[in-house]
Amino acid sequence: MTRSENNLRNLYTLAKERYAALGVDADLALARLEKIAVSLHCWQGDDVGGFENPHAEIGGGLAVTGNYPGKASTAGELRKDLDKAFSLIPGNHRLNLHAMYLEADKKVPRNQIVPEYFTGWLDWAKERNHGIDFNPTCFSHPLAEDGFTLSHADTGIRQFWIEHCTASRDVGAYFGRELGTPAVTNIWVPDGYKDSPVDRSGPRARLLESLDKIFEKEIDPALNLDAVECKLFGIGSESYVVGSHEFYMGYAVSRGKLLCLDAGHFHPTEVISDKISAVMAYVPGLLLHVSRGVRWDSDHVVTMTDELQAVMQELVRGDYLECTHIGLDFFDASINRVAAWVIGTRSTLKAVLMALLEPVEKLRKFELDGDFTSRLAFLEELKALPHSAVWDYYCMQQSVPVGFSFMDEIKVYERDEQLKRGQA
Repeated sequence: MTRSENNLRNLYTLAKERYAALGVDADLALARLEKIAVSLHCWQGDDVGGFENPHAEIGGGLAVTGNYPGKASTAGELRKDLDKAFSLIPGNHRLNLHAMYLEADKKVPRNQIVPEYFTGWLDWAKERNHGIDFNPTCFSHPLAEDGFTLSHADTGIRQFWIEHCTASRDVGAYFGRELGTPAVTNIWVPDGYKDSPVDRSGPRARLLESLDKIFEKEIDPALNLDAVECKLFGIGSESYVVGSHEFYMGYAVSRGKLLCLDAGHFHPTEVISDKISAVMAYVPGLLLHVSRGVRWDSDHVVTMTDELQAVMQELVRGDYLECTHIGLDFFDASINRVAAWVIGTRSTLKAVLMALLEPVEKLRKFELDGDFTSRLAFLEELKALPHSAVWDYYCMQQSVPVGFSFMDEIKVYERDEQLKRGQA
């Protein structure tokens, strides 16, 4: 054992004693943390480009800003970048894949995607023991240019997207079967109006009908879990979004689907941490898209904000970890894309750890006894406890860089790999 490792172990021992005095078992917290699998979103690595058309521009109210060098332009490069990111994150995690990241030697209509176009991703995941989650891509397509897909007034266009989402569920089940862990297949559509519509009910009736057709085929939940994702507004749908929170909340409850809560999909004064316990009273499970909205749903890299901590506290305090799927959703092209994955995922895991290190029963007793003064005092004291020593020990235990040192590896990777892309 090196001197640095010995120091980290000694600091962890001291931290364990501090937490044990409060009735918290730090070893148990780390054992629980090790079971948390965060789903890293593939689209951070190439600015939501996909591999259907390398020159296509994203649409559907999505926008990526920045032109940092070294983005992935092939599936091989993207997988290599993901390998680097995973190697710097403690634990064993998942990949969140969009349909437009298929690999084919011909142009494939989206309503004709089949598992064989994703075998490259399957082989990669199987070799590395990663689970894969999946998403139909209902944007960046000629049949989505007017801002409508599953709720489109044109029957033919609507049917095209129904077939795409149906095929996506089959791809998700394929991943689940081959990898031995169910895929979460999440449906999000950009449908909505920029200005106030006259008919609000018509598109929602069509969306409801489309979703019911998509989910007609029963798929074993051991292979695939279905989720639906709401949104408040987007660019091009500022006045009306068909798939609102109320719409999808009702749908998830009535059809027994997972509800996806995206941290950037609500009003800036709303937080998803306050919604978790409310919706969990009715839905079978949650999919979280952990992001950081600034001013609007701008999908910034996740950092250790009060809201991130509050979300993870809700999952732990409410005992929802087992029925919640945690995924990331941001795309920042102004910084190194691998670093964005690593920073965002490590911040997410730190927040989970801090929640696991809370003496929940003690805090709950203060609350039930009406001792709100002690509750507040205790919560404030917890903020200064040595959770960082526990985190550093966990990173050492998982054989990933401790502290800021992960950036040393990213700088070398950037120099030796990313900055050479596109050079003759």
